[in-house]
Amino acid sequence: MKKIILILSIVLLIGCKSKTVVNVPIPEEAKIVKLTLSGISEFQKDKAYELGKRVLMTCNTSKFKPFNESEATASVIKNTTEERLTKTCTKFRQYYGTFKDLQLVEIYKNNTDQTTIFRYKALYTKKVANKELRVSINQENKVSAIKSLDWVDTFQNK
Repeated sequence: MKKIILILSIVLLIGCKSKTVVNVPIPEEAKIVKLTLSGISEFQKDKAYELGKRVLMTCNTSKFKPFNESEATASVIKNTTEERLTKTCTKFRQYYGTFKDLQLVEIYKNNTDQTTIFRYKALYTKKVANKELRVSINQENKVSAIKSLDWVDTFQNK
């Protein structure tokens, strides 16, 4: 009888134990969603293309028209200087040749910071390797990031 009372007491204590709440993190896939190319306005596509091309054309012309406050965020304006671009362009021209054009491949929406990421394949005269240019546009239609990466076929959030 004592054993039954002891077992029931233990079961009762376990049953009354408060439950801990587990916060399940949102999977990375849910934070960044792929959009259709037709799902974005032509204005945004054109703006991302023109601003991305302006940066890479610096490698051909050695002249860069700086971004203004209506085109880019303060951090992009601060970090995209002619000196930094010249340094990068020297390496790019040596390895990849002359920049030709950008080809829009994919568009993603980052739900964490509400930016739209335009993923371009940068075309150069040398076919040694492919480069990727990512142009991120924020809710105010300003460039919030420009990033150059080695091309991989699948999108990787880096």
